[in-house]
Amino acid sequence: MITSAQMRAARALLGIDQRQLAALAGVSLPTIQRMEGSEGTVRGVVDTLEKVVSALDEAGIELIGEHRPSEGTGRGVRLKQPR
Repeated sequence: MITSAQMRAARALLGIDQRQLAALAGVSLPTIQRMEGSEGTVRGVVDTLEKVVSALDEAGIELIGEHRPSEGTGRGVRLKQPR
C-alpha cells in the first residue's frame, strides 16, 4: 500500500515534519514514527494506513506503486534499479 520510503519522500515534497503528517492524518506521532521506521511496505491497522494515504492524497501526493504509471502531471519521485 505504502512504503516507509514513500512516506518520508512525501513529507519532504510537502515540506512537513512527522508531527504535521500525524495531525493531517489524525493519528499519533508515535504511529507515524513507527510507520516510517519500518522497512519496506508499512504494516499496521488498515484504517490507520488509509488515514495516512488519504491525508497525503488530499495534500497533493500521488503514491506510485512499483511498475505503475503515474496518473498525475506534477513533480514526483520514483526509485529505479541502481546501475
